[in-house]
Amino acid sequence: MVVVHHLENSRSQRVLWLLEELGVPYEVKRYERDKQTMLAPASLKAVHPLGKSPVITDDGTTVAESGAIVEYLVDRYGQGRLVPSAGTPERIRYTYWLHYAEGSVMPMLVMKLVLSRVPQAVPALIRPIARRIVGGVDTLFLGPNIRLHMDHMERELAAHTWFAGEEFTAADVQMSFPVEAAAARGEPDVPRPKLAAFLERIHARPAYRRALERGGPYQLLR
Repeated sequence: MVVVHHLENSRSQRVLWLLEELGVPYEVKRYERDKQTMLAPASLKAVHPLGKSPVITDDGTTVAESGAIVEYLVDRYGQGRLVPSAGTPERIRYTYWLHYAEGSVMPMLVMKLVLSRVPQAVPALIRPIARRIVGGVDTLFLGPNIRLHMDHMERELAAHTWFAGEEFTAADVQMSFPVEAAAARGEPDVPRPKLAAFLERIHARPAYRRALERGGPYQLLR
């Protein structure tokens, strides 16, 4: 049986969702974040050397990294579901968005989250300097790049119902986390109705709601 090593409020929530969409039985092993650092507990290193989540185990196989987990589950259990046919334009888009989620947009969002915590992590005397530095990085680099990505996603969803085309796929599961993370952190600084509609559609899916019931409270870090 698939065991999801599930870290609270993390990317592993979408793994539960994908399993629910596929109708695959699974077990949830829960891990809580350190209350001070908000990092994963050291016990996850017993599952994978990096001690990160998501990670799954399945009949002696350990798979880490969100994109790799999605591909593994769809290949092993999908029976052709949630992935476009090979050689189609939709398959090219599917592959792009599957990798774009963690390869392009999430690094920007994570960088902004980490930098936003720097002023409070340094001695009080130098906090004003830290705030100016973080503000400068945000104004000159992070802000423009995040808006670029948000606009890119908005345009794509204006042209297609889902990220890979007109059918829901595992790429939408993969893309759910960056879109949700951006929304939670107030990144849609201007109305982006297509992204808002995407969130409404995925949140209404029965499998998404079942995954929330299995995974427990889900509140993205800010």
